[in-house]
Amino acid sequence: MKKQQVKDIMVPITEYATVSADANLHDAVLALEKAQQEFNRNNYTHRAILVYDNNNKIVGKVSQMDIIRALEPKYLEMQDHAGMSRYGFSKKFINSLIHKYKLWNNSISDICYKASELLVSDIMYTPSDKEIVDINASFEEAIHMLVMGHHQSLLVTDGEDIVGILRLTDVFSVIIQVIKK
Repeated sequence: MKKQQVKDIMVPITEYATVSADANLHDAVLALEKAQQEFNRNNYTHRAILVYDNNNKIVGKVSQMDIIRALEPKYLEMQDHAGMSRYGFSKKFINSLIHKYKLWNNSISDICYKASELLVSDIMYTPSDKEIVDINASFEEAIHMLVMGHHQSLLVTDGEDIVGILRLTDVFSVIIQVIKK
């Protein structure tokens, strides 16, 4: 079997959902929905939107979790106040936080309507160097970066330019095919 590289597996940026940093959350959701409908590589649809700046350079991404988290601004208050961004908690503790911070007090319709005007630049995530892989990197190097960094995807670069995204789901599909052989 030919030794695979990132470029053999990645999704080119032209096939991925993108939106301007100046766009609002409503526009971002529509871009993600459109990309999911048009993308036909396999059953795994896009779960994030790449964000570009005024120079058409990718500067960040917005995941499904970022969108949901943006619906309730008090999540940021909770994380900053309690310093608890990635821990598992009991149902009882989670329910106490919902009551203490008055989370989701309004209807989902009201919350979504209000959040739809948020700017993408306010909710986007700027990937670190640890989430960027070279287009010519080996499949094994990419796997290592995904596993060790607990990432769902890596941005793929060719020189200084971001040219695609390597998704964990696509890496997993390759692994499934190899296992089946």
